[in-house]
Amino acid sequence: MAKETTSHSQENDFSKWYLQSIQKADLFAYGPVRGTMVFKPNGYALWEKIKTEFDKKFKASGVKNCYFPMLIPESFFKKEADHVEGFAPELPWVTRAGDEELEEPVALRPTSETLFGNAMSDWINSYRDLPMELNQWANVFRWEKRTLPFLRTSEFLWQEGHCAYASEKEARERTMHFLKVYQETVEDLLALPVYAGQKTPSEKFAGGVDTYSIEAMVKDTKSVQAGTSHYLGTNFAEAFDIKYLNTENQHVYAHTSSWGVSTRLIGTMIMAHGDEKGVVFPPKMAPVQIALIPVGNVKKNPEVLTRLEAIEKDLQAAGYSTYLDDSNNSAGYKYNEAEVKGVPLRIEFGPRDMENGQCMIKMRDLEDKEAVNLDDLLDKVATEMETMQKRLYDKADQFRHDHEHFDIDTLDQLKAHIKSCEEKGEYPGWVLAGWDGTEETEAKVKEETGFTTRNIPFEPAVEKTVDLVSGKPAKHTVWFARAY
Repeated sequence: MAKETTSHSQENDFSKWYLQSIQKADLFAYGPVRGTMVFKPNGYALWEKIKTEFDKKFKASGVKNCYFPMLIPESFFKKEADHVEGFAPELPWVTRAGDEELEEPVALRPTSETLFGNAMSDWINSYRDLPMELNQWANVFRWEKRTLPFLRTSEFLWQEGHCAYASEKEARERTMHFLKVYQETVEDLLALPVYAGQKTPSEKFAGGVDTYSIEAMVKDTKSVQAGTSHYLGTNFAEAFDIKYLNTENQHVYAHTSSWGVSTRLIGTMIMAHGDEKGVVFPPKMAPVQIALIPVGNVKKNPEVLTRLEAIEKDLQAAGYSTYLDDSNNSAGYKYNEAEVKGVPLRIEFGPRDMENGQCMIKMRDLEDKEAVNLDDLLDKVATEMETMQKRLYDKADQFRHDHEHFDIDTLDQLKAHIKSCEEKGEYPGWVLAGWDGTEETEAKVKEETGFTTRNIPFEPAVEKTVDLVSGKPAKHTVWFARAY
């Protein structure tokens, strides 16, 4: 067994394990205002990788980037009643500037549908202006009562796409397109399998018609909403007068959509792949992909360091991010530093290795080391990185399937299942169950178990016919789980 380097294990206290792991990996610091955080270079590097990949996909889909102000007039929120009601508890307000009261309070943006809606009412006049697909990378504010770095903070980073279309059909098709982009990118880049489906009405976006999501299971079997795509109908178009002249010379409302992912993807990835030693980064996501560590007395054998520097240049030329640890710390200390920082691949090189024309490599998620001929190193690194990326995905995929439950059909069975798990010290996982479509049954499950509806999967493994609470015929098959 690998030596445990965090004082809190995943099984005994998952939240403390998570906090210690991201601290040891040097990803963040707490901000001076409650609920805020500082992205340290390693943490921000993770966001840059996410941003780069998604931005490429969005632009390939025809989306154009823009940027809107972070201050939103109070009157904008009042134009869409459901929207303001949904976000009211989380809105931070600015009411003064210097010694003067503002004529109208302004909120720090929780999301920008109202800003985009106001602009689109000016920019869209004819069917020739459609479709209009815009995206912005920004910070947003939601005054959270309970916070957890990367997962839920009062200020966080995200992208938000806002689009307008001539027809409901096109708007719905593009809503689903961007959800698919989210799923494919998260599964490929972050090696994170997700459940795609539709949110229930009580969980949908405030002011929207339909919300679709990708949901991820992490290692305490809770759910994290990893991305959402919303069909907004004409609700915001009517509120902000987004009309266009159609081909029949009629002024009609546009159909709008919005979609977003945020820095919570970072926390989700860590919670899904981490082990008792700390964070484990998929090779495509790692801030540092390869750590090079000299072994033995470098002062007596300076050629070891010289050769390692040459190896590092070759690796960098091949596109890898590297770190050569030439500090005075012991090799064991350096190994541990690479482990807790989640570096996917470690190269160890000493005098004997140099004599033999080889090095030792160690993958972060495996226990054993392997000797590799230096002439074969670049090919070996490429193979091992690709294999580790897939291995992490497969492991996370197997974990979620191991914690899915299809045989729970009543609320009593669910409560018994949860109690049994608690007695055994096990996590309760996710439950696929029937739902009659009413908020009353949904609320009762949450009140008595803490489980909430995650989404209505597009392709459920089993079709459920009876509601979990009422025993009435089920209208939907739904995933229930506890969530962050």
